[in-house]
Amino acid sequence: MLKKKRQETVALWCQLQAVAAIIQAMDAGRSATASLEKVSHTLRPGVQALTFWVLRHLGRSRALCNLLVSKKSPPAVDALLSSALALLWQGSAYDPFTLVNQCVECAKKTRSTQHHAAFINACLRRFLREQDKLVAQTDRDPVALWNHPAWWMAQLQADWPQDWQAILAANNSQAFMVLRINTRRTSVSDYLQRLQDAGLSATCVGPSAIALASAHNVVHLPGFAEGLFSVQDSAAQLAAPLLLVGDSNFKPVRILDACAAPGGKTAHLLELADVLVTAIDIDPLRTERIHDNLNRLGLVADVLTADALDFLGSGELFDAILLDAPCTGSGVVRRHPDIRWLRRPSDIAQLAQIQARLLAQLWHLLQPGGRLLYCTCSVFRAEGADQIAAFLATNSHAKLLASPGYLLPGRGGMIDNSEHDHDGFYYALLEKLAC
Repeated sequence: MLKKKRQETVALWCQLQAVAAIIQAMDAGRSATASLEKVSHTLRPGVQALTFWVLRHLGRSRALCNLLVSKKSPPAVDALLSSALALLWQGSAYDPFTLVNQCVECAKKTRSTQHHAAFINACLRRFLREQDKLVAQTDRDPVALWNHPAWWMAQLQADWPQDWQAILAANNSQAFMVLRINTRRTSVSDYLQRLQDAGLSATCVGPSAIALASAHNVVHLPGFAEGLFSVQDSAAQLAAPLLLVGDSNFKPVRILDACAAPGGKTAHLLELADVLVTAIDIDPLRTERIHDNLNRLGLVADVLTADALDFLGSGELFDAILLDAPCTGSGVVRRHPDIRWLRRPSDIAQLAQIQARLLAQLWHLLQPGGRLLYCTCSVFRAEGADQIAAFLATNSHAKLLASPGYLLPGRGGMIDNSEHDHDGFYYALLEKLAC
């Protein structure tokens, strides 16, 4: 259930105005995360909660819109109406009539919708009168039932015929906020005590992972400025140990972290071992975030703005390479609920092509006996198992080592059988054999 956050100085209509603008921008191809960053700090907590609720129920609300509206509405009207219907339909903490009134007030105060306020009012009040009948009609629509695009559901059914419904259900849930403790500066037990002293409930869910019972503004958590922790899901926290903790004969010194921004895995590598890490990312702004994160944590790496597809390094081969490849993000939908609505069917093949090129390019930078960890936050097979199978088929000097493979989102899954809740990921650890 959506928890209503009290904001005495911020009217609900004002928050709805921001939510509708974010939904409209998403329909035009802009990520909700980027749009939320432009929302004022006063509005942002409430707007984010409302926006995420809407995104997790957008399939249902759009289906209801189609029943209530006889012809296509202007984008701003559709975004506001869809947002309101998502909040009206089961679970919202707001009184339905208050929500309708505030939505109409929002329409009146927004230039792009002010001439449609009466129309929006009529649609929403009709929904309140005929809710049971209208919802029953949309129950026949899989997009409304599961709140995912039809092509996305078809892909999951093909890739995971036994688990696709569990994956969709997990995607529609809210993920825990998970911290990775910087063990160079504190211990898991000591930080748990600090949280307890601050009146915050948390649980250890991994060697360096702590899950908070409820989300909090990260800068207000104890020890943030001191660099005692980073925010990172427990599934993502597997990357650094997988690359570093091998048999006793494998002791990597020079490591390349390709596609490294915002630097979470770079930092984890440095927290776990005394290694020399080169971290690269193609985006200068995202590269700056790597610098910022490492500085806060008291860590040092060679951070470069570079395209991994043509990166040559200094000429000396690396002992280990971490490739967190660009992907659809199909495993982290619960943290980024707009991903499912932003992606297109063609994105899978396009990204798989980039992943294959990255694997081929970076493999040349790995010394014999070295290891490359390929990972994506995707559960689509084209970006994981199929990608690695194709690479192994054309590289006789590559050997697949023991690897987690797929982690499905949510609490455990058929693959990893974990007791802990985590995002969806794919991991493959490759060794480069001597020629």
